[in-house]
Amino acid sequence: MVLTRRIIPCLDIKDGRVVKGTNFVGLRDAGDPVELAGRYNEQGADEVVFLDITASKEKRGIIVDVIQRAADQLFLPLTVGGGLKSLDDIQQILRAGADKVSLNTSAVHDPSLLTRGAEAFGTQCMVCAIDVRRNTTPNEKAIPVSLPEGSTCWYEVVIYGGSKPTGIDAVAWAKEAEERGAGEILLTSMETDGTKNGFDIPVTAAISDAVGIPVIASGGVGTLEHFYDGFTKGKADACLAASVFHYGEFTVKEVKEYLRGRGIPVRL
Repeated sequence: MVLTRRIIPCLDIKDGRVVKGTNFVGLRDAGDPVELAGRYNEQGADEVVFLDITASKEKRGIIVDVIQRAADQLFLPLTVGGGLKSLDDIQQILRAGADKVSLNTSAVHDPSLLTRGAEAFGTQCMVCAIDVRRNTTPNEKAIPVSLPEGSTCWYEVVIYGGSKPTGIDAVAWAKEAEERGAGEILLTSMETDGTKNGFDIPVTAAISDAVGIPVIASGGVGTLEHFYDGFTKGKADACLAASVFHYGEFTVKEVKEYLRGRGIPVRL
């Protein structure tokens, strides 16, 4: 059986509104999250990801309200991330109507949360979100990744919305996350986020090769071909995008029709 590839719109939420930036900064308003998610539901999105990018406790009520409204109105899987630090947080979001939770900073601080979450709710509910950036500082312990121009680097995990480096090698962390119970990796490269120059193919392919769970490519879509490259060159199982959908450059259906025309199995 050929597995269909997924197209996933992502909604970054701040103060109850969808925002979008470049390289994780310069945020601008993109609309109401449930309204946008409803549009993608009609266009045939396979899933929608909600990320509470401020992720502070005082904003928790807002994101729960958003998820409840979305779950009441939509008929597609919802993944929710941002500021989830405990099993209680995860349970609250799943009870609000989410199908999966995405753990990023909290998983780095406490990797056992992935394991405990998988044991309590199932691996299918646990997504490990990994934000990365290229690092050319020599590191014998890191896994080298070849870049298109011939040089090599390693990819460092960053947390707190890309503001804090960790010294952790991204490929090694993806493997550990899988071992600890993550059912999926959501990979975002700071190098390409919001640039519309395409996904960061080298790290996407490296992590796709390193793990046996689905990898979602994120960060950098600007053309239809970028989706194709994410699946073929990046070996991703799903491609996530934000601004090209939010600002109407493409519909999900247009992306899927293009991909099907180029031999990528998708659900239309």
